[in-house]
Amino acid sequence: MAGHTAGEPLECYSIPIVLEKEHDIDQHGNPMREPDGKPRYRCGFRIGGGIDQDPSQSPQGYPDKGVYVTYIHDNSPAARCGLQLHDKILQVNGKDFTLVTHKQAVESIRKKPVLKMLVYRKGVPPLQKPGNPMAGHTQFQAYPHHAPQQYATQQPQFQPQY
Repeated sequence: MAGHTAGEPLECYSIPIVLEKEHDIDQHGNPMREPDGKPRYRCGFRIGGGIDQDPSQSPQGYPDKGVYVTYIHDNSPAARCGLQLHDKILQVNGKDFTLVTHKQAVESIRKKPVLKMLVYRKGVPPLQKPGNPMAGHTQFQAYPHHAPQQYATQQPQFQPQY
């Protein structure tokens, strides 16, 4: 999925990720609050991009005006939930992130203590198109004796909810 144009249909596999933020604390261990008195949460990642940004100025070299994960703090909620560096955020809590400015993306991420996200990750195989003779067939087959050690155990299965 190189260079998606904002507002155009997008066909790709998306990865569902649920990130539960943790309370942000100061150097003394006290919970921090927003100016309006609400608890302040931390998710542990930074983003770059948005429809108001010029992708040619991206230090990471992203191909389009999407919203991308540019940094993940160690041992943060983002690291624990499986979010990865350079994931393209497609949706957060039902909001389409392919048509947001950088500021709108930041505001949406800050809004709720739980983020239900759909992300695109480079390296995920492309969708099979209807009419393709291989449609309906498994594209990859794993054999337990060939599987890398880190994937040999059962991984949790996620079901997208609509």
